[in-house]
Amino acid sequence: MTSPILQVDKLKMYFPVKEGILMRATRFNRAVDGVSLSIRPGETLGLVGESGCGKSTLGRCIARLYKPTEGRIDFEGTDITQLSGKALLPYRKDIQMIFQDPMESLNARHTVGDILEEPFIIHRIGSKQERTQKVRRLLDIVGLPARSVTRYPFEFSGGQRQRISIARSIALNPKLVICDEPVSALDVSIQSQILNLLVDLQEEFNLAYLFIAHDLAVVKHISNRIAIMYLGKIFEEADGEAIYQSPQHPYTESLISAIPIPDPRKRIRREVIKGDVPSPINPPRGCSFHPRCPKVIDTCHVEQPSLRTLPDRKLACHLALDAVSTTS
Repeated sequence: MTSPILQVDKLKMYFPVKEGILMRATRFNRAVDGVSLSIRPGETLGLVGESGCGKSTLGRCIARLYKPTEGRIDFEGTDITQLSGKALLPYRKDIQMIFQDPMESLNARHTVGDILEEPFIIHRIGSKQERTQKVRRLLDIVGLPARSVTRYPFEFSGGQRQRISIARSIALNPKLVICDEPVSALDVSIQSQILNLLVDLQEEFNLAYLFIAHDLAVVKHISNRIAIMYLGKIFEEADGEAIYQSPQHPYTESLISAIPIPDPRKRIRREVIKGDVPSPINPPRGCSFHPRCPKVIDTCHVEQPSLRTLPDRKLACHLALDAVSTTS
């Protein structure tokens, strides 16, 4: 089996909450709270959870847009959490990111040609003529006409702008691309086109993806493995088929049951969870999901379950793990 290209170990990202007259940090927003995961070359790991659970923060930590509070991010065997400045620059080529809103992530004052040429200029790749050729090839790869080089982002539709963002992310031939909800702001018909483009690019360039989303139906289309995240922690991780066919954590069950069924004659039992995600500044004691869990037991109130490795998945749930222990 191929060694992981990315290995995240007990990663934490705490943001200080400054309060009082002196604006001192008395509390912390625990956006990412001890996450471990791995991704192999050419593999897609889907990261799913409700808004506010820390998915995007985790992606930005891996891309080193944030410096993590604790933990390790090993990329091809090197811990990049301690790197900065010029030492981090080579890894910028290999780890790229696609953001949710292309209008916000693309410079409105630059033409598409300038936007796509910028990565080559920063890393001092090629002459002006060579860079121009590379930009035109990038546009062709993502399905945009060559004349797009002289136009500005506001002149394109949302799907076309996301294609420009994708072109920029693959410009330097990266090994890992972090996709932060890249289709959530697009129409359903356009979503499928962008997803198919990402799949084609992965096959062509052997890209590894961390695909962040809150929609399990979208993640199912593209992911090899799926990790379920809640309030800064991973609750369940398994192959995509195992997650969909036999979810073990109550939170995963609720996410699966919320997927719309295209057949109006088919009836399914919805596992509806009530309430909102608790504040990461003041998380519940014990299992952070217990205030909303329909299957809560006494242990959940006092003890946070650890993420344990089982034969077919990783799981953090007292009830499910007790059931496994009883049958084994």
